Amino acid sequence: MKLSAFINKLWVNWPTGELMRASLNFSIRNFRRASILMAGVSLTACASVGASGPSRNQIMKAGEQTIESAGIKIVDVNDTVARQVLNANQTPLFSQALGEGVAEPTVIGPGDVVDISIIEAPPAVLFLGTLQSTQLSTNDAVRPTTVSSGLQLPQQMIDQNGRLTVPFAGSVQATGRTPQEIERDIRARLRGKAHDPQVVVRRVTNATSTVTVLGEVAQSGRVPLSAKGERLLDVLATAGGSTQPIAKSVVQVTRGDRTLALPLRTVVSDSRQNVILEPGDVVTVFYQPYTFTALGATGSNAEVPLEATEVSLSQALGRVGGLQDNRADVKGVFVFRFEDPRALDPSLLAGARTTPDGRVPVIYRVDMTNPATFLVAQNFPIKNKDVLYTANAPLTDFVKFVNIISSMTYTIVNLGTSVTR
Repeated sequence: MKLSAFINKLWVNWPTGELMRASLNFSIRNFRRASILMAGVSLTACASVGASGPSRNQIMKAGEQTIESAGIKIVDVNDTVARQVLNANQTPLFSQALGEGVAEPTVIGPGDVVDISIIEAPPAVLFLGTLQSTQLSTNDAVRPTTVSSGLQLPQQMIDQNGRLTVPFAGSVQATGRTPQEIERDIRARLRGKAHDPQVVVRRVTNATSTVTVLGEVAQSGRVPLSAKGERLLDVLATAGGSTQPIAKSVVQVTRGDRTLALPLRTVVSDSRQNVILEPGDVVTVFYQPYTFTALGATGSNAEVPLEATEVSLSQALGRVGGLQDNRADVKGVFVFRFEDPRALDPSLLAGARTTPDGRVPVIYRVDMTNPATFLVAQNFPIKNKDVLYTANAPLTDFVKFVNIISSMTYTIVNLGTSVTR
């Protein structure tokens, strides 16, 4: 029996049947129109229920899809995976790769400018006249002193052949030798020509034993090294220090064909990383604000700075307020990353397409229903540019749909009630 016929039969015995039938027929016509409208809107709502991203099932099927022709690998996070990822993503330390370093003696090289003084003991035979020098008095005031029978040679630059010229001693090899070795060579050449000659060689300008400092520093340039053995922070201080906050700066050291980088905060906090530099090193300071992005059913969706050098998954979840217990899928916590192949099982690399820099697109899945996961998450590292995504629970979309229908039904019922009055 049709709904209208049933209602007509039901109401025909009422005292005011005629009036009620007329009113009900009007309501039924409007109800039919509203029902059609509600059905259409409902179907539209089914297809367009809002969401913050893909569901867990959609992500798990991502391995069948491609991103720029690179197959996506789905990896369930467990203790073995966490340890493998942690070991592969360990940043090499300066102390391990470069060593502590030792202070090297002053070695003369091409381009260096040296100062040579020759003193002859009385009675002078070869070098007559006086040699004037300076000396600091007890009150730190500079005063001149005079030494008899000496020669102050003009400052001279070591030529491209690595040699310098000394009167009565000729051309002397200087490159690769310390000032003391050059002094002994000159003194040996003057023996028999001068009376007990004494020679002092001093490097005035250091052009070869230097470190180049570039990047986000107050003053880029070459910083000379001394026999003291300047450390990394000494050189940065000489260059005026980093112009960016320490927590957002990365210092890179290039030595030969090796290039290593560490957060500046690590070098400041760990004295072992403040290594002694060597001639020819290149130090570059970068502005590198490390961040990860949190999306989905978490306490907040934002780009979150990584102020510490190492942040675990559990720490990352804590920084974004954890999971939303009213909508989060506790089996659907994911970390999207372009991973270093060393962190993956060799079986996953078979047939994998990598990015231009050699990395593999990976989605790590974390099951937070397992209590052991909370321990594993403390060892799983979050890296720069990671995306931490939490999917909605499977019933969340259904609840949204029910709420939409309930709201629409409530509106239609109120409309029908107002019409029948």
